[in-house]
Amino acid sequence: MNFKRNSGTLNETILVMDFGSQYSQLIARRVRENNVYCEIIAHDSSIDVIKKLEIKGIILSGGPASVYSNNAPIAPLWVYEIGVPILGICYGMQVMVHQLGGNVNPSSKKEFGHSELNISNYKHDLFNGLDLKIQAWMSHGDRITKLPEGFEKLAFTDNSPIAAIGDSINRIGLQFHPEVSHTPLGNKIISNFLYNICHCKGNWTPENFVLNSVDLIKKQIGNGNVICALSGGVDSLVTASLIHKAIGDQLTCIFVNNGLMRKEEPERILETFNKNMNINLIYKDASELFLEKLKSVIDPEEKRKVIGKEFIRVFELESSNLGEVDFLAQGTLYPDVIESKTGESEISAKIKTHHNVGGLPDNMKLDLVEPLRYLFKDEVRKVGLELGLPEEMVFRQPFPGPGLAIRTLGEVTKEKLDILRASDWIVMDEIKSNGLYRDLWQSFAVLTDTHTVGVSGDFRTYGYLIAIRAVTSKDAMTADWARLPYDVLSKISNRIANEVKDVNRIVYDITSKPPGTIEWE
Repeated sequence: MNFKRNSGTLNETILVMDFGSQYSQLIARRVRENNVYCEIIAHDSSIDVIKKLEIKGIILSGGPASVYSNNAPIAPLWVYEIGVPILGICYGMQVMVHQLGGNVNPSSKKEFGHSELNISNYKHDLFNGLDLKIQAWMSHGDRITKLPEGFEKLAFTDNSPIAAIGDSINRIGLQFHPEVSHTPLGNKIISNFLYNICHCKGNWTPENFVLNSVDLIKKQIGNGNVICALSGGVDSLVTASLIHKAIGDQLTCIFVNNGLMRKEEPERILETFNKNMNINLIYKDASELFLEKLKSVIDPEEKRKVIGKEFIRVFELESSNLGEVDFLAQGTLYPDVIESKTGESEISAKIKTHHNVGGLPDNMKLDLVEPLRYLFKDEVRKVGLELGLPEEMVFRQPFPGPGLAIRTLGEVTKEKLDILRASDWIVMDEIKSNGLYRDLWQSFAVLTDTHTVGVSGDFRTYGYLIAIRAVTSKDAMTADWARLPYDVLSKISNRIANEVKDVNRIVYDITSKPPGTIEWE
């Protein structure tokens, strides 16, 4: 049994049909920021995906293809037949024109970056409240040369004679990208589509989500018992809090200390949990066990496998002492579902092997409870606040499941972990004391396996190289390196060099994602 989409008062839905755009998740986020629920679906999805959902509108995303190319993706015919408003963005506009009888051809001049959009039909509901000229972000090499029957031009730019179109049954196309911040009034356009054209109510709120989720959890669990792997991160904490609100003592959380956490972190998690959450909790310190299993393991993927396998063993051993257990709760989020790129039933099977408990065995007989599987990270935090969790829990920076093992390059040893913990503590101390913690997605230290020559007093040293990593992001799908103030970086560097034994060089990582990843391993 899997946690289904919310129903009842929360089922008005905007579908975002993905044609391979890098902005599909951003479109979904913009819709949800307007308090309207949406889901991302593949461009070749069957009409079955809309069962039990009240579809209020469909947004066709951009994409890298050209509609006149061989095997170019097109929208299924049901999109045009179910009678709801459609908003095509960039390629989404072109594919709609192509399928409805218009023409799209290569442009003699590509259009990338800012353009001045001239609105020719300012009375259209899409442009309500906007000036006749606005800034818009373009990214295309094709242009519309013939409109389908019944469509009119709504806007143009110097390079795109047809930059927005619409017809009498609210099929609308935009050559520009309203979802990006480079279109300053883009969110107003999206809001107009949602409320003026799709007539959404705007009931996708944390309060309604909690009310609906509690009801659905009660129906799913019944009299069963649930276990939840607690990591201390916001996903598992909100999952546990939401389920506990629904079923109370039928839930037991298990916190396994794998010895790969940051300085004093297990103690802080336990203190915060016990202070703020009246939930059954089992704590298991398995630090020495994990360290022994990691001996001589260097390959990062092998580290993950060792940690995941051992976690399962400890987790199952602890849960076996609870008697009959029926469900496993996980903090699966919507990006996990999207990245799976499969149908709903297949997604669930994949989540069992990759999510936050380190991977589950194929023969595990517990059903999953995943109340957050249709939320983005920022929405999880809003739900956490709605549930009354303190900000220190809700806004805790993400921490990887394998912990410091993947921030310790090479073999993981107690000595190296102690060096990394001390360095990471200084990074976090300075980030927090300078009021930067909430501005960053993650900030941490990495212990490289490189030694460098240095000088301490009149003596030559040969110590470890520590790398500092700080990034900004919305959901970790992409990330940019944080422009930390030089004086903060200087203070961090000086403190680590002076306070941490065996470290004599500190560098700052200025790689974004892509091409790099947030973690080093």
